[in-house]
Amino acid sequence: MAIPLRKATTIFSTRGVGHRVYEPAWFHRRRASYSSSLGLRLSLISRQFSECTFDPDGPRASSANVEDDTSLDYMEFKKWPKGGGFFHKSACIDSTTIIEIGAVVHPKTILGAGVHISSGAIIGPAVTIGQLTRIGYNAVLGNCSIGESCIFHSGVCVGQDGFGFFIDEQGNMSKKPQMLHARIGNHVEIGSNTCIDRGSWRETVIGDHSKIDNLVQIGHNVVIGERCMLCGQVGLAGSVTLGDYVTLGGRVAVRDHVNIASKVRLAANSFVTKDISVPGDYGGFPAVPIHEWRRQVATHRRIVKKGIS
Repeated sequence: MAIPLRKATTIFSTRGVGHRVYEPAWFHRRRASYSSSLGLRLSLISRQFSECTFDPDGPRASSANVEDDTSLDYMEFKKWPKGGGFFHKSACIDSTTIIEIGAVVHPKTILGAGVHISSGAIIGPAVTIGQLTRIGYNAVLGNCSIGESCIFHSGVCVGQDGFGFFIDEQGNMSKKPQMLHARIGNHVEIGSNTCIDRGSWRETVIGDHSKIDNLVQIGHNVVIGERCMLCGQVGLAGSVTLGDYVTLGGRVAVRDHVNIASKVRLAANSFVTKDISVPGDYGGFPAVPIHEWRRQVATHRRIVKKGIS
């Protein structure tokens, strides 16, 4: 029996049957403003795409409707004159864009002015990249939109399926649908080999001016606010929500469906198991206010010393 995606996600939540994911008021306000701005942005993109015309022998190949990947004619890929990479003729690409040799831009992609695509990068179908954004070597982008003036370092992967499965009583696993997108804001920098999954019941969102280090894992449905900083090897499980100005030290882990308020800082190697609603510094496993964690460490040292003596 088929189950609607949102209903199925609620039923099979890791926090129990019937659990409803909490979303703070600021997220609802941001989503409303984001939806209106996104609608305007998509309408402008749509108009830009419909007006986009190309020279058959150069970077502006004539725009045409592209069928699905199963029937895609790969003879419709052409060589981009600025850099030597390949693009599909249905892509809408600004003339100032650089696509280096070995890079591939797939159908219906939109690349703004001054975008730089490095060698080996793959830009999947219908991806939108804002002006002055730089995509590093061997990056892979799909099912996503990228804002303006972003920097993606080598090996970044954005828009792949999240890690979600249904398990029946016999232990058989079936894949949960992962049909939504990842939305990256403006002036975002993402370090090498970081992975950002696309959404299943809500879109994965990275806020403006956020900075993400190397080797960071961001699961599906994660929402990160503006001006956040995530250090190396941070792991965010699915459906985590971060406010604005959140800082996560190296190797911080956050369990699924946890909400962290704005202006929270977490010490390296901390593990967040429940919501944090008060701004401040936290640390430990599980994460507690920093002064409490320091007392725990000092007490543990005293106990160990007494045991040795």
